[in-house]
Amino acid sequence: MTKRFERLEQIRRMDPVADASEIYRLTVAYEFPWDITRALELALYRTYAVPSIGRLLAETAELTDRTQKRYDDTSLLLDTIVEHGFAADAGRTAIRRINQMHRSYDISNDDMRYVLCTFVVVPKRWIDAYGWRRLSRHEIVASAVHYRTLGRHMGIKDIPETYEEFEAHLDAYEELNFGWDERSRKVSDATLDLMTSWYPRPLAPLLRRATLALLDEPLLKAFRYEPPTVLTRAFVHRAVRARGRAVRLLPPRRAPHFARQNWEIKSYPDGYRVADLGTHPVPGLKGCPVRHTGGSAGDAPQ
Repeated sequence: MTKRFERLEQIRRMDPVADASEIYRLTVAYEFPWDITRALELALYRTYAVPSIGRLLAETAELTDRTQKRYDDTSLLLDTIVEHGFAADAGRTAIRRINQMHRSYDISNDDMRYVLCTFVVVPKRWIDAYGWRRLSRHEIVASAVHYRTLGRHMGIKDIPETYEEFEAHLDAYEELNFGWDERSRKVSDATLDLMTSWYPRPLAPLLRRATLALLDEPLLKAFRYEPPTVLTRAFVHRAVRARGRAVRLLPPRRAPHFARQNWEIKSYPDGYRVADLGTHPVPGLKGCPVRHTGGSAGDAPQ
């Protein structure tokens, strides 16, 4: 029987650079699947507060008119790489899809690099605050290496080298670029509406307040949300921390849990093909309307 810290011991015996993606997979799929899902949701959400990113998402209508599909496709593409690796056919297809989408729009290298930083920094901060244990140094290094590799596959330039450099870049970029934009606020509202739609409708106002209580002051200010009360913020933070303490008492996970298994993924009840995920912009037309394709039944990766 696997002991609670046995997988952490396994991770510490591995090379955090050479085995980076395997360590990251163990962290994501075995140690912290729920926490990583919540943290990556928050990571992507943070990017809307950069007006150049929020405006583009509003203009494409991907996160206002097709919020669930955009959420699902982003989760599935990123997690396909985690599950199968960069060299596998499924991983290469996911990277190709990500690049095809991004290259069809005018996205600066600075914005792309910032988004990459959120994938490294926000999960570490979330798990340190709410996880059943803190991340080990091996896991922190492996996460930075994993996303450096993804960034290179995406053609992003001047990627930070270490976690500390990722963190410093994220903080500096947000301080310089976070700001109010009406279209960014629409994207934020649509995302909050999506998250509350996963639960019974009468709970929506309560869940919205709870979600806002997890946002820091720069985010609330950028979107011009009324700050939650001190009592609400304290209650929500304590509740999420209590969940982490409860998980610590549970037996360790024996089987991996990937994003495609999350109940929040709702767009493909009959399966999907990785090659069909995401938008399919018309080649050569920057910022043009997009064409959508649905997944094929029974073709989700196993």
